[in-house]
Amino acid sequence: MKLYYSPGACSLAPHIVACEAGLAVEAIVASTKTHQLADGTDFYTINPLGYVPFLVLDDGQTLREGPVISQYLADQAPDKGLIGPVGSMQRYRALEWLNFIGTELHKGFSPLFVPGTPEDFKPTVKQRLLQRFTWVNEQLAGKDYVLGDAFSVADAYLFTVSNWGKFVGVDLSGFANLQAYLARVAARPGVQAALKAEGLLK
Repeated sequence: MKLYYSPGACSLAPHIVACEAGLAVEAIVASTKTHQLADGTDFYTINPLGYVPFLVLDDGQTLREGPVISQYLADQAPDKGLIGPVGSMQRYRALEWLNFIGTELHKGFSPLFVPGTPEDFKPTVKQRLLQRFTWVNEQLAGKDYVLGDAFSVADAYLFTVSNWGKFVGVDLSGFANLQAYLARVAARPGVQAALKAEGLLK
């Protein structure tokens, strides 16, 4: 399998899942700025939408959308317990979190990364994000991970998106539960492997 990613982007989440699952995935950098690969290949010729993550399976089929790719990868290693079995409430809880992170946090950050966003609109965007993270911080009270004691695909996504705050001026340092959680996730060998592979660890 080939996983196209950009360092630190939302593609980090499925990259983490692949590492946690112990899957043999070829990770290939696709710049979100130039939309080119290291060899100069136009990424639009691989993924017409031009964004990451993008997964190419060994049989040539492709998958887009981070949460879907994460689920697919997790299902390739069911013994790792990264997502519950089909039909289980544990799986629906993971999907619930994936959708929340995608719509309320991931897309919530988006205006802060867009060069044309008016400066006077950014405080509103940041305030809404802080409201959402206030809720997230509350949900993490007394838990190791978002679903309880076990790391899941939802944690890979929440960890990835939460780390964007420091790059766009969203101060999350006051959320004690969240900060302890991020440190706990960052210490996992699978997460460390993905971060190192993307050049995000010195």
